[in-house]
Amino acid sequence: MIEGSRIRLNGWQRAAIALGSAVGALMDPRRADLVAALGETTGKHAFERVLDRMKKSPEGRTVLLEQPRVISAKVAHAWDLSPNTFGAAYARFMGSRNFSPDDRPPVRFMDTEELAYVAMRAREVHDFWHTLFDLPTNLIGESALKVIELEQMLLPMCMLSVVGGTARFNQKQRSLFFKHYFPWAVQAGLSCTDLMCVYYEQHFHEDLEEVRQRWGIVPAPKPDIYQ
Repeated sequence: MIEGSRIRLNGWQRAAIALGSAVGALMDPRRADLVAALGETTGKHAFERVLDRMKKSPEGRTVLLEQPRVISAKVAHAWDLSPNTFGAAYARFMGSRNFSPDDRPPVRFMDTEELAYVAMRAREVHDFWHTLFDLPTNLIGESALKVIELEQMLLPMCMLSVVGGTARFNQKQRSLFFKHYFPWAVQAGLSCTDLMCVYYEQHFHEDLEEVRQRWGIVPAPKPDIYQ
């Protein structure tokens, strides 16, 4: 499935796509396809490190073995779970924004099937992380989550996304982000578990606050407490 969509690139092609994607993503951060291409063409070594960590983790190895996909056919049961559960919180997050788990762009530029799956997994668990950290999908929320993703995976694309996102802040957003969200995100990314080694789908039925506590996740600060 992932194998069939991959395109093999030489060094020059990879560099050209990386540069073009970086320019395009900075101009329009909403272009998920460009952000994805940038992550793949610049993130090989980062994804290799993530793959190595997953292989050393019992739960991570299970994820690699079973290769779960976050698509509608696999996660639809989350909408039927008790309101206090992680799965129900994820369903509320997706439903309130009219998001579909099927909207993620495919992986195209990774060299091996294993790395392609790791890249896809990182892309597909993004909304789980929004749910767990209670981050909105506005510019501040996405920039804060990219700080956490940078700490967790060391992807160059995450750094560029933070720079590009914060450059678009107005004065009030910039003050709020750097005074409250940025220091929180730095601490949150360092103190939580290795998020790529979690088999999230197996924890859908568990209490949201309990999984947050188990994984060392501190939800994002609420803007209204700073007004």
